[in-house]
Amino acid sequence: MEDPVTTFRYSTSPSEPVIPETENTLPHLRARYLAAQLAGNRTEALRLLVDDGLLSGVPLQVLHLEVIQPAQYEIGRLWQENIISVAQEHQATAIAQLALAHLYRHLPRDPPNGKVVLVSCVEGELHEVGARMASDFLEMAGFDVRFLGANVPHEHLGRMLRDVRPDLLALSVTMSYHLPALRRAVEHARAVAPGLPIAVGGLAFRWAPGLEDSLDVSFHGKDARELVAAACRTLGV
Repeated sequence: MEDPVTTFRYSTSPSEPVIPETENTLPHLRARYLAAQLAGNRTEALRLLVDDGLLSGVPLQVLHLEVIQPAQYEIGRLWQENIISVAQEHQATAIAQLALAHLYRHLPRDPPNGKVVLVSCVEGELHEVGARMASDFLEMAGFDVRFLGANVPHEHLGRMLRDVRPDLLALSVTMSYHLPALRRAVEHARAVAPGLPIAVGGLAFRWAPGLEDSLDVSFHGKDARELVAAACRTLGV
């Protein structure tokens, strides 16, 4: 069996080969963090992010986008190719969630801009790391973020829209087989709040290019930075 630790290298395409990283670089930090995830070593994973990351001058945004996110993509690839088990994937993802929660207190925040964003995964979608990361980036930009987490039925999402009355709804979908649930969530949100701007994003859009053009949404955020930039443009902040 392939050794997923020694072959790790982040790439934007799952089909690209992976090669070892041996130098003391940001890619090497990703590889060591991934190794800690796969070993189930929460202490080492957090130490790497804080001591070798934040305290070594790596901006928190870079840790999110260049370490935690690509490592999580690699975890997903290893699981899809049956190199690691479901239990190992859950263990690694739990460490990523712990890391984001630990780093949350270190978020640099712009002054509040007065806009409320509701962030939610669609019904059935259990992968919430990407949505949590997007929530953190929005909060750093001064937005008041209400993060609902994984697997939110569209009826209950509609109730929350009525209660909170956000300025923007951001929907996340990771697995492509949850794309029908995304459509239902958008349709229900439109029925509840017809003029509400809606953003969509998530890894599933890599397998369905152009899907966002067929949805009644305001924009597609390809990553957390683009989501924030588009949210600022859309809401005029």
